[in-house]
Amino acid sequence: MAYDNPKEVRELIRRDKLMRPTCGLAPGYTQANLVILPKDIAFDFFLFCQRNPKPCPILEVLEPGKYEPTLTAPGADIRTDVALYRVYRNGELVAEEKDITSYWNSEMVTFLLGCSFTFETALIRAGIQLRHIDQGKNVAMYVTNIQTTPAGMFFGPLVVSMRPIPVTKVVRAVQITSRFPGVHGAPVHIGDPERIGITDLAKPDYGDPVEIKDDEVPVFWACGVTPQAVALKSKPPLMITHSPGHMFITDLLDEDLSVL
Repeated sequence: MAYDNPKEVRELIRRDKLMRPTCGLAPGYTQANLVILPKDIAFDFFLFCQRNPKPCPILEVLEPGKYEPTLTAPGADIRTDVALYRVYRNGELVAEEKDITSYWNSEMVTFLLGCSFTFETALIRAGIQLRHIDQGKNVAMYVTNIQTTPAGMFFGPLVVSMRPIPVTKVVRAVQITSRFPGVHGAPVHIGDPERIGITDLAKPDYGDPVEIKDDEVPVFWACGVTPQAVALKSKPPLMITHSPGHMFITDLLDEDLSVL
């Protein structure tokens, strides 16, 4: 099955027929990171996103208690249409769930944030192969020594995703991804990982490691998993997110978020 239609993919996920990282699924359609918080701390997180637009570009914010993302995926249900969720309480990961209906109440506020999977189709169309997709893996993600700008109760380190890019195509990769500021945009770092606090590329904090060949350079983009690293530091009483790599697939076309 090609898994090209976002509605069909969400339906399979809802019926528990598809549970895998969503990279490569519904190519050409925007994927989103998920953060769900109680209403009383939601404004703090909204301000955090405003101050940290690279890792947390907002695509849609749902009103308290609402679970249909009417702007980005009308008819979808944010409680069931992500393949795997994570539940954090007081700074600890306490559960992974396939369905969060039992956690839901009228005070829950949902944030959908841009995801770098969105610009991967543009990279592939430009002849830049992505090894994690070729190998059916999740993208490699790392916690860095770069600190986000605090807001209210929220603070913590920036998380980045890494893709090996041939040296001769790095400039092109920067040009392409800079067209998508709503899904992390241009890289935040190119080259030596130790400069941003990453000591071993073979041991990502999230996702799967991939080989970096001699003619390639590691390129790092801000990542929407940053709120999960922030949750561990700032310890909100409850935060529900997607499991890294298991994104919410919207009905928006990638081109909708391109500035050029």
